Amino acid sequence: MSSEKIAKAAKSAFEESQLISSGERVKALKSIREQLAIQKDEILAANVEDLKVSRCTAQVEVDVGRMSESLLKRLDLGKGDKWDSMLQGIDDVAALPDPTGNVSYAVELDDELELFRVSCPIGVLLVIFEARPEVVVNIAALAIKSGNAAILKGGKESNRTTLLLSKAISTGLAQTSIPEKYIQAIQTRAEVAALLELDQFIDLVIPRGSNSLVKSIQNSTRIPVMGHADGLCSVYLDESADMEKAIRIVVDSKTDYPSACNAAENVLIHESLLETVWPKVAAALLAANVTLLCDPPTLNGLHILNTSPANLQTHVKPSTPESYTTEHLSLTISVLSVPSIKAAVQFINSHSSHHTDAIVTESEEAGIMFCRAVDSAGTYVNASTRFADGFKYGFGTEVGISTGRIHARGPVGLEGLVIYKYMMRSKDKKGHVAGDFGTGKKQFKHKKIDGERLWISRE
Repeated sequence: MSSEKIAKAAKSAFEESQLISSGERVKALKSIREQLAIQKDEILAANVEDLKVSRCTAQVEVDVGRMSESLLKRLDLGKGDKWDSMLQGIDDVAALPDPTGNVSYAVELDDELELFRVSCPIGVLLVIFEARPEVVVNIAALAIKSGNAAILKGGKESNRTTLLLSKAISTGLAQTSIPEKYIQAIQTRAEVAALLELDQFIDLVIPRGSNSLVKSIQNSTRIPVMGHADGLCSVYLDESADMEKAIRIVVDSKTDYPSACNAAENVLIHESLLETVWPKVAAALLAANVTLLCDPPTLNGLHILNTSPANLQTHVKPSTPESYTTEHLSLTISVLSVPSIKAAVQFINSHSSHHTDAIVTESEEAGIMFCRAVDSAGTYVNASTRFADGFKYGFGTEVGISTGRIHARGPVGLEGLVIYKYMMRSKDKKGHVAGDFGTGKKQFKHKKIDGERLWISRE
């Protein structure tokens, strides 16, 4: 099928689905979950084949910069609890309230004339992601629950897995009244390039992956793009930071999942902590096999370590200006000393990707200042940056992280996949016309009313 036919089919499926009830969408999610459980062995076998091919070529790809080590690790759908978490995500999304049909503004403009602002789906989503095959299911679940049609493109590294996951989704949808082409998957870059030209059918592009992927998409389409290009997160140790909190939060932010976009890449140290808290934090990081790229003051602060860690010489290096704008995605962190919280905020705002940044402090005033002044999608006090995640936020799962300034910011769950429309109803026997209002005529009441009075049922 041509890209234009795929896009037209998605738009048609979206338009057909607008009269489908919320209950039917939940039924579709349960049906998809059942199909995935039935086809688990076949899907995981395909994933093993994808991994075999990737491992055969991985070192060559890594050496020439076409694949990172962290990207390779994300391919394995059978690792740990990934499969169970994927299915649990469907259940969680199904259990969430319907994000459509919610009234955020309701007024009576005149007797028998009511106006409502009501949440509604965006339309057709084109979602492009790398490596992680479970994203197919995550995004399909969110799209179905929020009433959006979706076209999905995974990385070539997981083509076999993605294809079978998509077939399971289609089989599940076929058992409901949701159109067959509501969720579609494509597999080639040529298809993506063609779809990016079809702004008459596609309403939003969501790239989920590397910096180069996101920037390439942003530069290649007129369609609105929601995504983040980097995950440059920082942890700032304020002058009042508690040592135990500092150690726990910095180590977790860096080591819990180093290749995640919400892992810390920079740690900023108030200069008053250079010979107290910082050496202990550094020792904990070195014990976790983290490489430290230090500026001169933080480098000098390590001389007071009572017992030099065995890897001190190999894992502590001078930083460069580029260190603080690099998304390491590995057990490496860049370290910088700052004279004040104001300097820390200025540094973060000018060097971060506006994803998630944290402060460790015992000062409520400093915490408030940091949260208000740092221009990022997530600002935390005494908590690890690794909490920046749709599942952890209670969204069930997420379609990605948005660091832009559009309607959705941070982890994008169901609420990030709806916009709104205005609905007006006249109950007057003659109807209402604008010409009846103005100077010397009728005046608008603009009286707030109960939004629950909306006459349109979602069931």
